[in-house]
Amino acid sequence: MPRVNRREFVGVATAAAAVLPRVRTARAQTRSPNSTVNYGFIGSGSRGQQLLQHLSKVEAGRCGAMCDIYPENLKKGIKTVGGSPEPFHDYRELLSRKDINAVYIAVPLFKHFEVTKAALEAGKHVFCEKSLVFTPEEVHQLRELHKKYPNQLIQTGLQRRYSQVYQVARQMIEKGMLGKVTHIQAQWHRNGDWRRPVKDKTLEEQFNWRLYRKYSGGLAAELASHQIDIADWMFGATPVSVMGVGGIDHWKDGRDIYDNIQLLFTYPQGQKLIYHSIMTNAHMPFRGLPEVREVGEVIMGDGGTIHISLDRGTGHGMWFREANAPQRAAATGQAKENWTAGATVLEGAVSKGFPILPGREFEVSSSDSFINRELKFARRWLYGKGILVPEELRDPVAVELEDFLLCVRDGKKPKADMEVGLNDSIAVILANLAMDQERKILFSEIEKMGKGTPAPPARRAPARTG
Repeated sequence: MPRVNRREFVGVATAAAAVLPRVRTARAQTRSPNSTVNYGFIGSGSRGQQLLQHLSKVEAGRCGAMCDIYPENLKKGIKTVGGSPEPFHDYRELLSRKDINAVYIAVPLFKHFEVTKAALEAGKHVFCEKSLVFTPEEVHQLRELHKKYPNQLIQTGLQRRYSQVYQVARQMIEKGMLGKVTHIQAQWHRNGDWRRPVKDKTLEEQFNWRLYRKYSGGLAAELASHQIDIADWMFGATPVSVMGVGGIDHWKDGRDIYDNIQLLFTYPQGQKLIYHSIMTNAHMPFRGLPEVREVGEVIMGDGGTIHISLDRGTGHGMWFREANAPQRAAATGQAKENWTAGATVLEGAVSKGFPILPGREFEVSSSDSFINRELKFARRWLYGKGILVPEELRDPVAVELEDFLLCVRDGKKPKADMEVGLNDSIAVILANLAMDQERKILFSEIEKMGKGTPAPPARRAPARTG
């Protein structure tokens, strides 16, 4: 493989710079008190407290009220966010406050629609954690509610859409740097039982609700939902079918959600999302992401590949080009410039990859001095060796939470709006149905579900084992 020289590097750096988004941090500047959104927070459990840690640093909003059915969670949530939010144990009482403009909802999945519906009817803007809804009936009902209350925002907690690294990847696809994207592989592996210790056994299902189907969509809802959304975004489409298998094969402790799932989604132009999530091994096999654990995606086109992940609040990405991509582009009549974004591509990117960097500190411009060019070349080269690890400016979770407040204040549309959230929820619902019924499910079937036409019974029900 030819060695990388500075001239080649500058060419590729220019190509990469062409797709780097000019990202501005969403943090609000000092504003008058009237521009601050007064919000309520419903569900200050484990996930809720993670969100509240970020919200405690956000200036665009103020937490005026908080609700949780468990006093200890409520106490911790108020301490985490700071200030003096009014405490509630009944979310309906919180929603009755006229001065609350918007609400964050972080309750268990089976309660998402119930609380969202009440919030919309109370005149509030809604941020709801994924999955947005739990059942086919709720898909249709939320669409009707949105038509009834069109001026109220609904945002879904799909934070990868707010990641600078993922935004760069999407722009690279749009500019043809991967050629035609045909496949995405995605995994979210863990090694553990996903169970929380419970002292009072009468509270088992309340604390471990993710393990039981009457409350949870299992691995598909809690983990795969994020990566299905990535596939929808990168492909620019939603699936037409899904099939898959799942089982309770390892954690035989009374749960009735699968402890491992394997899914295959097909998209309109034949693209495929190949997904797997297991709970017996957390190994990450993707190249170029040595610091990443458990979770990531491989986006594959006929001109190149991106390995990408959002891990511990930071996006990581590497771009690999296909060795014969220029010849393929010429054979199909595509201009080489469309694939390379008008610049020379490093031969080294075939084997070693090229980092996807959202920051400005690695960009090379014609105005740089010789020394600055050398320094940027050196930093990028070190990063390619895994020695430097640049980070996003902010955790995408913090960005999405603040962006909701800014959208409420400024009347803008969220990146992860209601349709994005519903498409994601539909994929989760149908993926679980495909595994239960051991058949290929067409996405068009959702239009008949929950409207008086029951879904066919499952061929086998997962056994509850003690």
